[in-house]
Amino acid sequence: MTKTIRNRRLRYSVVIVAVIALVAVFVIRLVDIQVVQAAELNKASSAKRSIPVTLYGARGSIVDRNGTELADSVTRYNITTAPRLVKDFEGKLGGTRTKDITVDDALAAIAEASGGDAAAMKKAIEANPKSDFAYLVKGLDVKHYETVQALDVPWLYPQQQSARTYPTGATTGNITGFMGTDGAQAGLEYAYNKCLAGTNGSETYERGEDGVQLPGSTVTTKEAKDGGTLQTTIDSDLQYMAAQDIADAAQQLGAVSATATVVKAKTGEVLAVADYPTVDPNNVDGTTDKGAFGSRALTDTYEPGSTIKAAIAAALIDQGKATPTTGVTVPYSRTFPWGGTIHDSEFHETENLTLTGILRDSSNVGITELGSRLTEQQRYDVMKKFGLFQPESAIDYPGQPGMQYGASPNWDQQTDINSMFGQGISTTAMQVASIYQTIANDGVRIPLHFVKGCTTADGTTIDAPDVQSERVVSASAATQVTDMLQSVVTGGTLVGMKPISGYNIAAKTGTAEVAEGSKGYGSERITSVAGMAPAEDPQYVVTVTFTKPQANKWSSGAAPAFRTLMSQVLEKYRVAPSTTEAKTYPSTW
Repeated sequence: MTKTIRNRRLRYSVVIVAVIALVAVFVIRLVDIQVVQAAELNKASSAKRSIPVTLYGARGSIVDRNGTELADSVTRYNITTAPRLVKDFEGKLGGTRTKDITVDDALAAIAEASGGDAAAMKKAIEANPKSDFAYLVKGLDVKHYETVQALDVPWLYPQQQSARTYPTGATTGNITGFMGTDGAQAGLEYAYNKCLAGTNGSETYERGEDGVQLPGSTVTTKEAKDGGTLQTTIDSDLQYMAAQDIADAAQQLGAVSATATVVKAKTGEVLAVADYPTVDPNNVDGTTDKGAFGSRALTDTYEPGSTIKAAIAAALIDQGKATPTTGVTVPYSRTFPWGGTIHDSEFHETENLTLTGILRDSSNVGITELGSRLTEQQRYDVMKKFGLFQPESAIDYPGQPGMQYGASPNWDQQTDINSMFGQGISTTAMQVASIYQTIANDGVRIPLHFVKGCTTADGTTIDAPDVQSERVVSASAATQVTDMLQSVVTGGTLVGMKPISGYNIAAKTGTAEVAEGSKGYGSERITSVAGMAPAEDPQYVVTVTFTKPQANKWSSGAAPAFRTLMSQVLEKYRVAPSTTEAKTYPSTW
């Protein structure tokens, strides 16, 4: 009996110890879960039910002088899912009758509604079937997004984002530049990225086990901030005209490329800067010419040829070294003591030409005869004042050439001579436009610019260019050069150009030889025309340039495009016709 009682007590003791041990295990586990691992487990739990969402700050617009959008941000949608929640469901799938819908049926319907690929969607889901996130289709516009939403698939989660669009397309693509997967890639998008870029924000919401968002659970953790608006001086309508004019002309001439600029003479505002070929920022991959990703008018350097002669003439008059009627004897060619030779573009007998006649006939020999009355330093300094040999100070645009020349010229004797007729020195089309803006504006240079500034979300304007003006030559010198340039149109190298009825035009042609490295100059040319109107009170400056034309390698080939564009400018801005006859000086003596 006693032995039985002892056995029972032993069993009770073992059971009690076992119970205590089991309770201890549970207590330890509970402490481990609720105390030791609490933070980590809470974080993991929250991660499964708390869904972060990026709030996109819209990129600011780029607009023309009238507020027309050249670049804008639009809303796009990514369609995402949680693969672990993807399953068959009961629904209408955009129809009117409730039915059992398989995953394959749903994906097929999503693909049809979005233009996506059902197989690619299924692959994305199956890549990690236990995950909480996968992209099904990206970048849907509002129409396609709404069509997908109407399917009412329970395991789809839209994600809103901002995308870039360019309403004027290739017309202004050379100016705006474009965005890529890595951000701003070219043009104003790149140069003014800091102001244009929006700041993204974030919010979170919680969803249940079935993947449905819990009402009232959204919390904004950071507000999104939209980017600023970049205001340009470009007239998008005129830009379109300029782009069409030079594209048509370049194709007729068989030119490799072409540029055109239109400048408001009294303000230095660039109204149009067109390039051919150019890039469509809505379809960058469709542009095979990588040189078209920017603006050749701003980034490509070339030897300008005879358009530079107007600056030399202005300096001669300004410094009292010549007048419009100063005469010199001009042979066809000229040989120098060091053995160098220059000649005019066409053979002629020795002539007695005035400075006006030299500009009219575009004589290389004549301009060097008179230009040598200025020292090498004087000519260098005045060309630099006109805007040559340096980047455009008021234009922020990627790819502009550095052109950081020194305070004094370092060229050889031949280059010194050649520089007077635009060979041996480098310019851009925009810099040539700057020369003629200065002459048109009574000798006062205003840095050319096509951005007014960037207005931030809070209304503050930043990035306004410094357009402080500088007198280059006297008003009298500028006026006399303008008058002389009318002779180019009425009886000189542009005499074959059909007049613009009712207007006096002052212009200069340029036909520059293209260097071929160590081979010297070859047969290719760069032809151009730069001019202003109306000549008695110039309001607008127009330039056109064609690289390596084949059908006509003389500046006369560039004249029709110049005339067309200048006519459009005068008509568009309702410029009053000239009321006086063109003023000219004697061309010979």
